[in-house]
Amino acid sequence: MTTDFSSLSILLVEPSTPQSKVIIKKLSANGVINIDTASSGEEALAYLEKYPADLMISAMYLPDMTADHLFRKVRQNDRLADVNYMLVSSERKLTALDPIKQSGAIAILPKPFDREELTQALKTTIDYLEPDEIVLDSEDIAEMNILVVDDSFTSRQHLRRVLEALGATDIIIAENGIEAIKHLEQDVFSLIITDLNMPEMNGQQLVEYIREEQKDLNTPILMVTSEADEARLASVHQSGISAICDKPFAIDEVKELLYRILV
Repeated sequence: MTTDFSSLSILLVEPSTPQSKVIIKKLSANGVINIDTASSGEEALAYLEKYPADLMISAMYLPDMTADHLFRKVRQNDRLADVNYMLVSSERKLTALDPIKQSGAIAILPKPFDREELTQALKTTIDYLEPDEIVLDSEDIAEMNILVVDDSFTSRQHLRRVLEALGATDIIIAENGIEAIKHLEQDVFSLIITDLNMPEMNGQQLVEYIREEQKDLNTPILMVTSEADEARLASVHQSGISAICDKPFAIDEVKELLYRILV
């Protein structure tokens, strides 16, 4: 079934007029009607203050700031809490892309991108705006108590937003593994979601503590990470996680993983 994107309002932040025209054409081909443009970060922020868009699509390098800076400004503004954002860029350096992944962007598309990639990003936006609660045979997610462990404020907010969109209501937040252990000593959780790279105690060390020190072999643990090192990821898989999810991720992807590890 084809998803209807005609109700989406999109702000495209692109300093290049030719690039802007190309992206608008691809959005229009997907049925998007409401498209406005900005050529700088400040122009985009001023627009969003008046007309909060459903989705902001930005290039990496703007005349006055980077996309990372722009996304952080949006996420720190409570009035713009419902604005989704994604990156379209030819940038390939992990050091440049990792902050975008951590920020809660719904997608990172390359230049050029194909229609399928854009369609998936638009579908993810619709999922955030009109979430369908997932019902699991073994346990309703609304009745679960979930521990989220991540040192990034924006990433924690993004994870909370995703879980709430799926119907979760009892969510406890920890900023690192040490803080997570304090919660684990006081409560039993239905699900643990943890980042990998964190100070003091990283995600792998936390998982090993849960599995080996606490002798808890049953609690599902989902790891979300932007880690690209295959050797390290292989080691993480051996530590006892139930599933691993790349950043950025779509709601449907989290739904599928939760269904797989909880049912």
